[in-house]
Amino acid sequence: MDLIKKLFPLSFKAKDVLGLIIYIVIYLVIPSLFGILLGLLGGVPVIGWILGIIGSVIGIYCFIGIVLLILAFCKVIK
Repeated sequence: MDLIKKLFPLSFKAKDVLGLIIYIVIYLVIPSLFGILLGLLGGVPVIGWILGIIGSVIGIYCFIGIVLLILAFCKVIK
């Protein structure tokens, strides 16, 4: 569990509903901003391919972060 807390530090910080909403918004904004960057640089063959892979990893990371955030807020995991 310590490894998960180190990999997803924001997921275990929400103490109230406002904090939960703020951290969910943070987890939603990060892949959106990266998606804009990917859209701008996606036409370059090598850079677009690498950014596509990184974008997928960031999207999965943020999805897992949101799931962990909700589970930690509901006290399913500690």
